[in-house]
Amino acid sequence: MQKGNIGVTTENIFPIIKKFLYSDHEIFLRELVSNAVDATQKLKTLASKGEFKGEMGDLTVKVSLNADTITISDRGIGLTAEEIEKYINQIAFSGANDFLEKYKDDANAIIGHFGLGFYSAFMVAKKVEIITKSYREDAQAVKWTCDGSPEFTIEDVEKADRGSDIILYIDDDCKEFLEEARISALLTKYCRFLPIPVAFGKKKEWKDGKQVETNEDNIINETYPLWTRKPMELKDEDYKKFYQELYPMADEPLFWIHLNVDYPFNLTGILYFPKIKSNIELQRNKIQLYCNQVYVTDSVEGIVPDFLTLLHGVIDSPDIPLNVSRSYLQSDSNVKKISTYISKKVSDRLQAIFKNNRKEFEEKWDDLKIFINYGMLTQEDFYEKANKFALLKDTDGKYYTYEEYQSLIKDNQTDKDGNLIYLYSNNMDEQYSYIDAAKNRGYNILLMDGQLDVAMISMLEQKFEKSRFTRVDSDVIDRLIAKEEHKEANLESNQREILSSVFRSQLPQIKKVEFNVETQALGENGAPIMITQSEYMRRMKEMANIQAGMSFYGEMPNMYNLVLNADHKLVKQVLTDADNSCKAALEPIESEMANLNNRRKELQKAQEGKKTEDIPQAEKDELNDIEKKISDETTKKQAVLGEYANGNKIIHQLIDLALLQNNMLKGEALTNFVKRSIELI
Repeated sequence: MQKGNIGVTTENIFPIIKKFLYSDHEIFLRELVSNAVDATQKLKTLASKGEFKGEMGDLTVKVSLNADTITISDRGIGLTAEEIEKYINQIAFSGANDFLEKYKDDANAIIGHFGLGFYSAFMVAKKVEIITKSYREDAQAVKWTCDGSPEFTIEDVEKADRGSDIILYIDDDCKEFLEEARISALLTKYCRFLPIPVAFGKKKEWKDGKQVETNEDNIINETYPLWTRKPMELKDEDYKKFYQELYPMADEPLFWIHLNVDYPFNLTGILYFPKIKSNIELQRNKIQLYCNQVYVTDSVEGIVPDFLTLLHGVIDSPDIPLNVSRSYLQSDSNVKKISTYISKKVSDRLQAIFKNNRKEFEEKWDDLKIFINYGMLTQEDFYEKANKFALLKDTDGKYYTYEEYQSLIKDNQTDKDGNLIYLYSNNMDEQYSYIDAAKNRGYNILLMDGQLDVAMISMLEQKFEKSRFTRVDSDVIDRLIAKEEHKEANLESNQREILSSVFRSQLPQIKKVEFNVETQALGENGAPIMITQSEYMRRMKEMANIQAGMSFYGEMPNMYNLVLNADHKLVKQVLTDADNSCKAALEPIESEMANLNNRRKELQKAQEGKKTEDIPQAEKDELNDIEKKISDETTKKQAVLGEYANGNKIIHQLIDLALLQNNMLKGEALTNFVKRSIELI
């Protein structure tokens, strides 16, 4: 028996491995099974070169559990005592590295680094044994034993067959790895597509009311997964079946892209476009990254452009640089090349579908929209390609390219300043009356109800020349697309004030909502009253919900315009009735206000051109007193008008109709509206 010390300079090598090389204990199984597959692949390479002429036999890698051990067995090339000394005892060396150098033109299937990968075993094991026999003729089988300290023993043993058995004596704090279900789940996660069969125990069947083991190996992996095959060999059903295997509970994908490139880097894979209609974040991390069919991670940021992390599927590349534990990407020029390639393949595929089968593309647009919009928002070069096939959908369900839509609306939806106005709705039911009014003017209205449409609108306004997006309920119909200077209502200032006061006095108090009352001439057939919201402020508040740094707008109250149609007979009736009903009460107030205003003008004129210190204090005091009295008289006037308005059912009914139209009439106010409506009928 030989005793020795592993070729390292510190006794803390195993804590270092645990702490720095491997972030998760479960990785040990991937590393050891990958090494076993690696050793088997090496034997197949040697056989193809004529350097191994023996019988290949069953090459299945086997994983088995015992009361306190896990064993990973292979019939690969095995190790001699000298190779154990080089590749196991001297941690800095890697058998795979030497093998790759020797067979660099034919060794693409070699997975990993036997040296450091092997030592991941000590994350879960208090003792590890290697019983191994080299494929070489007359090789002596040896047993290597180490308890996690720098010391080891190596001795000759009897072993009938070539290959290696790695036996892990599981530590007390890692007993979970002795559970059959836990190991089965890890093998499925990390090893389900390894290129050599991997067996975990035997298949089971029901017999006499219980499950019993059969003599057949329970193979857990598919050695020839779909992405390794040629697209010409596959049918749509094959791609759909593979998708269901990857994502058993998912809806059928929209379509897929088969990746296959060998220059200037090696990359294979299949990317699927899933159906996504809500919460982007919940759908991320669905692309699985493999390295020569060994699962690495599902965090593919950096390899796949950010907007394509919404896709599902598999990417496999030996050229993606990983650290020794294969858990993290390392910066490398190949990563950027791969990202660019994937983005181009996706845009080319979308372009081809649009060009060859526009009907199918339009049918899938509502699901594709989130991918394409996200890409155009985040990646300029993708926008340059996608703006040729990205679509706009109107409220009638028709689809247009950007260029087509510009041609459609340019004659009728250009304002007096030459701006092309894109009218849109984000809720067809809530904004129905506004949409209807716009359609009656011959306008076309887009449906922009997607998660990213607020951001898209802002971006497209920057991309399109002299263009502006306006929500259909952001103003009265005459001002949505201003064709000429706006016509003011033919009312005296006092009449405007009366209308404004009586309606403002009856507006409800709604949390974080403020109203501005204005009067416009909208024609006898126009609505008597409407509520609109400024496009700018509403959009800023919507952007605040999705963009960091704009929370200021989110905290601001919602600002609405209550627009009174001075041409409508009901508004005229309210004005006449208010004027008649309040005339007697308002005359002395208005007379007093007229006197106060005249005196204020006299004082202000006398003070023109004077410095503050040159104005007599008495005049200052008198002016302040007048301002207070005017304010008091204004309050009295508003109280008179408010008292009148409080008893006017038409005012209440008109306000409630406007609120109801905008989904702002709720609770007790809605009940009162219904009762009042019945009374009026």
